[in-house]
Amino acid sequence: MLKFTSSLFYRLLYSFLLVGLYTCSSEQKTNTEAQVFRYNEHKNIGSLDPAFSKDLADIWASNQLFNGLVEMDNQLHVQPAIAKSWTISEDAQTYTFKLRKDVLFHKHKLFGKDSTRTVVASDFEYSFKRLLDPKIASPGSWVLNKVDHFSAVNDSVFQIQLKQPFPAFLGLLTMKYCSVVPQEIVTHYGNDFRSHPIGTGPFKFKRWEENLKLVFRKNNAYFETDSTGQNLPYLEAVAITFLPDKQSEFLQFAQGNIDFVSGLDSSYKDEILTVDGQLRAQYAERVRMIRGPYLNTEYLGFFMPSEIKTIQSKSLRKAINVGFDRTKMMTYLRNGIGIPAHGGFIPKGLPGYAKHIGYTYHPELAKQLVAEYKQETGIQNPEITLTTTSNYLSFCEFIQRELQKTGLLVHVDVIPPSSLKDAKSNGQVDFFRASWIADYPDAENYLSLYYSKNFAPNGPNYTHFKSAEFDTLYEAAYLETEAKKREALYTKMDALIMESAPIVPLFYDEVVRFTQKNVHGLGINPTNLLSLKTVKKEAH
Repeated sequence: MLKFTSSLFYRLLYSFLLVGLYTCSSEQKTNTEAQVFRYNEHKNIGSLDPAFSKDLADIWASNQLFNGLVEMDNQLHVQPAIAKSWTISEDAQTYTFKLRKDVLFHKHKLFGKDSTRTVVASDFEYSFKRLLDPKIASPGSWVLNKVDHFSAVNDSVFQIQLKQPFPAFLGLLTMKYCSVVPQEIVTHYGNDFRSHPIGTGPFKFKRWEENLKLVFRKNNAYFETDSTGQNLPYLEAVAITFLPDKQSEFLQFAQGNIDFVSGLDSSYKDEILTVDGQLRAQYAERVRMIRGPYLNTEYLGFFMPSEIKTIQSKSLRKAINVGFDRTKMMTYLRNGIGIPAHGGFIPKGLPGYAKHIGYTYHPELAKQLVAEYKQETGIQNPEITLTTTSNYLSFCEFIQRELQKTGLLVHVDVIPPSSLKDAKSNGQVDFFRASWIADYPDAENYLSLYYSKNFAPNGPNYTHFKSAEFDTLYEAAYLETEAKKREALYTKMDALIMESAPIVPLFYDEVVRFTQKNVHGLGINPTNLLSLKTVKKEAH
């Protein structure tokens, strides 16, 4: 049961007051109101302009309002959206998209007598130019870095020319930054387009009272249908509240006042889940848990040019990799949520992942490797300092205790996240905790951390790992347009990394979602994108 402290009581009271401003009593609920999907965004939302959809909170909201040329399904396959089909030239540099002719912008008086109009190729030309405009300063302009030029061939054909082949390009185009926006509306509102969004998505903007509530209504003119031909979306509305912390959010979910919570916060993980990651009995009858791979690899990294002998020794780096039990760590520290990283750096859920190329718990081998190091160097008390943030202290202390049994002394240094970020970028920490969440759903994004031309601070290669063989394979993958062959190259590169052991993969994260039992059709995907167009709600 929930334990109520005085502070918890006041947070709950505050939550009820906020939600009470907008929710009717159960006796007053109509069938339409029962089709409102309600969730909380504790991090708040900064903008509803897709050109600024950098954070997950903004991406989730923008995904209900906007579409791009293509979209990603739950298995990370690129699917048609406003583009009904496309072709790629033999040199893999020219992408030609054929657009649907039945996609309408949400209604607005600025469109004239019809209050709307059809999306045409020149709308994408405008939207992409806007994304690149330095005056707009979109954080998503990098998505088009590999684009040489783009143009509307006619109303229904849009063409993009790349500077060089880049197999992950279609995946980049699924990002919300690449959504289509109407020039006349954006020009009218200017910077205020962030709070007056007009898109083509399954829901349309209705009302936003910042820090209180955001409401979207069903777009009855939406172009997509389900497999039976029924128009999407099924829901009548989406209502988002902004309770400021995860504990209040969970309490609202437990009371049935919101339909969904995402993630497993320490404030409630033991309340809802058993040690082995199962729903506790008091929730099992009314709550559904959905979980699946998330494109996030948590790891420890070594700065390879370090002059510290323990870092320079491949034997010791491997000893650390086999010297602690990842499965035990996940059970006790994450209630079993997350996948122990026995593969490489590419996380489970991405093509290229291989489950047996990494390291498993082997305490005797770890002791042997440490003993050999002592004998070779004459250093009888080898030690190493692991730098982390407070959020991951429990993981690092677990590893510290496990490795002490092998004869390796680990010191744990806790510093602020901003300090660790700077130190990693500038090669000022020898052994550090880090994570990598995919910028786009292709394994190339993960492998870019080990390409020699990407040394930090000018790129994401924080370990300064360098391998001529790896670089050759990495460059070959750019030119490989056949998916299966490219996956094989990715796996081979990942295996090369693990053999050199510049990192210690800890776990591949999981997306965890909890919904009320009357919610159906809410899927899950490795990018943790929230899609509500196929969600249905049963009336209680």
